Amino acid sequence: MARRKKIYEGKAKILYEGPEPGTFVQYFKDDATAFNAEKKDVIEGKGVLNNRLSEFFMNGLTAVGIPNHFIRRINMREQLIRQVEIIPLEVIVRNYAAGSLSKRLGIEEGTALPRPIIEFCYKDDALGDPLVAEEHIIAFGWAAQQDLDDMVALALRVNDFLSGVMFGVGIRLVDFKIEIGRVWDNDFQRLIVADEISPDSCRLWDMETGQKLDKDVFRRDLGNLADAYTEVARRLGVLPSNVTHAVKPTLIN
Repeated sequence: MARRKKIYEGKAKILYEGPEPGTFVQYFKDDATAFNAEKKDVIEGKGVLNNRLSEFFMNGLTAVGIPNHFIRRINMREQLIRQVEIIPLEVIVRNYAAGSLSKRLGIEEGTALPRPIIEFCYKDDALGDPLVAEEHIIAFGWAAQQDLDDMVALALRVNDFLSGVMFGVGIRLVDFKIEIGRVWDNDFQRLIVADEISPDSCRLWDMETGQKLDKDVFRRDLGNLADAYTEVARRLGVLPSNVTHAVKPTLIN
């Protein structure tokens, strides 16, 4: 596909103008960032893995009736997605204590939570994506109460799906974050899952060993990030079972 007009570039992805109105091309980069981009590196093959894994998860959501922006994969690094109006919130679902929750509340990492906990963060890199309450969201007009109710319901459905898929391959879904966008069908608004679902946006631990298979490998210098993501893809059948490491790919356009 010929390169099109760049719409937006984030830390891990680039959005280009799509071939048809109402579409974007989402390109996955090899860049890895942590701590609000204070730590940076380029991990060969990461973008290819996240493209394939996000395709796998989005197709799975579609199969169980959870609406999302994915249309089809174009090549190794790009996918065609539906244009949405992103709500400026990260929706975080936590099944076990980890990361910032453990630090804030002093709960030991790995502690099972009594039920899934949903948190919201305001998407603003300059502010460090701060945690916000529902009162902030409604007061500042980022989403209405009905939107929030629908977002919580959508996030819990995604959690049920992802937890089951990961359990089936021996991986514990500790937590994850998604973004949600608005689309319009004539005068009717719907909320759908957007952005990506990949090890960049999930905490994934091996159920037997506790080995981390997500971006904490990069955050905490626990090994090779591409190897961790490759293991997730291998278990899910996204890569052949004999692949142990994703080498630098050749981009196909």
